[in-house]
Amino acid sequence: MAAPRRALIVVDVQGEYFDGTLQIQAPPREATLANVVRALEVAERENLPVVIVQHQLPEGAPVFGKGSPSWSLHPEIEQRVQPAWKRVVKEKSSVFAGTDVAAWLAGHDVDTVTIVGYMTNNCDIATAVGAEELGLAAEVLSDASGVIHLANEAGKVPAAKLHEVLLVLLQSNFAAVATTEAWAAAVGAGEPLPKSDLGTSAMQGRAAFAG
Repeated sequence: MAAPRRALIVVDVQGEYFDGTLQIQAPPREATLANVVRALEVAERENLPVVIVQHQLPEGAPVFGKGSPSWSLHPEIEQRVQPAWKRVVKEKSSVFAGTDVAAWLAGHDVDTVTIVGYMTNNCDIATAVGAEELGLAAEVLSDASGVIHLANEAGKVPAAKLHEVLLVLLQSNFAAVATTEAWAAAVGAGEPLPKSDLGTSAMQGRAAFAG
């Protein structure tokens, strides 16, 4: 099997997720930030293309308002940005919607995107789904992404359970899920990450819950 031609996509590692209404609740946000930084270090060492993404709403918006602390990249990310990396702002969940990211990746002969950042329950999963539509393989790093507690008219889900469920869902069809450590090893070896499929996951699910 040919080695994946990877790019690292760093999704919305912004102030809002550390100090705002959308503070990441699971896994611990400082731990996930450290793993995003580690992924960037691997990408730089291995000369992988990198895309740095910020969600942006108009000035004065309650979250992600342009120029606000909520909008700003976390300093640990901002200070590491390299001139060769692609910086992009988006207004929708997927990093591909309304941006030129897909074209930029094609120009770098990328066939696999590694997704880190926030949130697993929104922009990460939307980006993984968008990658499928573009014919790109996707990877999601489980300990370099995170979620919030959710409650609405449909029910309520604690963040830790939500993250677990979403990772199982992603692995079943849309993305290969791995830790940052496992991904770094795969990058170094030039190998793809193992990924399940819907049929296999269904059979294993039936076996796991039989009786």
